[in-house]
Amino acid sequence: MEFAHFSSLQQLPESCDSLFALAEKDSLFYSRPWFDNLTATLAEDQVLLLACVMNGNKALAMLPLIKSTADQVSSLKHRYTTHFSLLLAESKNEPYQQQIILCLIQGLSQLRVRSLLLEPVAADDNNIRQFKQALENNGYGCEYHFRSYNWIYRLQGQSHHDYLASRSARLRNTISRKQRKLEREHGYDIRLFTGDEVRYGMTDYYAVYAASWKANEQYVDFFNGMAGALSKRGWSRLAVLYVNDKPVAAQLWFVVHGKASIFRLAYDEAWKQYSPGTILTNFLMNYVIDIDKVKEIDFLTGNDAYKQDWMSQRRQRFALSCVNNKKASGRLKQFISAVKHVIKRR
Repeated sequence: MEFAHFSSLQQLPESCDSLFALAEKDSLFYSRPWFDNLTATLAEDQVLLLACVMNGNKALAMLPLIKSTADQVSSLKHRYTTHFSLLLAESKNEPYQQQIILCLIQGLSQLRVRSLLLEPVAADDNNIRQFKQALENNGYGCEYHFRSYNWIYRLQGQSHHDYLASRSARLRNTISRKQRKLEREHGYDIRLFTGDEVRYGMTDYYAVYAASWKANEQYVDFFNGMAGALSKRGWSRLAVLYVNDKPVAAQLWFVVHGKASIFRLAYDEAWKQYSPGTILTNFLMNYVIDIDKVKEIDFLTGNDAYKQDWMSQRRQRFALSCVNNKKASGRLKQFISAVKHVIKRR
């Protein structure tokens, strides 16, 4: 096996697609469409470092990175990336996987990489755990820094009816009461956009977003590209709630390999008294549970109280900072302190 590195996704060997295909079963944030869209919208000064381990033409591992400085690298991620990991070929032979990871670390050392910042990662991610252990065995000092919370719900074969029965009486009452109120006073309709239809629904999504409590969308090109790329795979679920043909709430979810990710949601503040967001969330919960038959629902980043109403388990996400203590200069020793400062400000 040998180390190889590339500066664009287009340069990657074709066998790297198998790494993406395996990894996307865990998260859409490890999928090829996600990274394709992400790299297409990078700033001009961001330099890609796609660190790989190859065995002939077969890709065994890939760590997608951005070069921060000549000797510092960080995760290839977007502001809305909520999961990051090392992409590693499947193997039941743990010593062999350890050899792959060691080859990756040796290759990064040959590139004079002295420090890494990987985020957001899970402490119980086995690939990250093995990578961290191997780094520490080779002279790196590694630390986890708390980054954010992540709420999920794991289904055990329940129907939507069963799922809703497990939620609080307060939430169930809010849903039924607000649905009756909105129907009685104005009437409403919900439209679900999937596949090629999603691009047409995005106009109404942006109209709702502009009327919401949020600022103007900063990443229009990124979201349009992502919705388009993921819709080609059949992964997008865009639901819009209309009152008299006016869009007043919109939510963009993704369903990938039995996991639903609640990505973006907004509602027109003028309709706040009717809780259109709650009505729409319940609609999509019904759809992904009873139609898509998902096994897990992920509310991604944030510890908002309303997420706790819908979810049942809270996980943590971290930034993992690693510095080569053998060769760390005074400037590099400041890296961990700088990381801690940045994390505290977020």
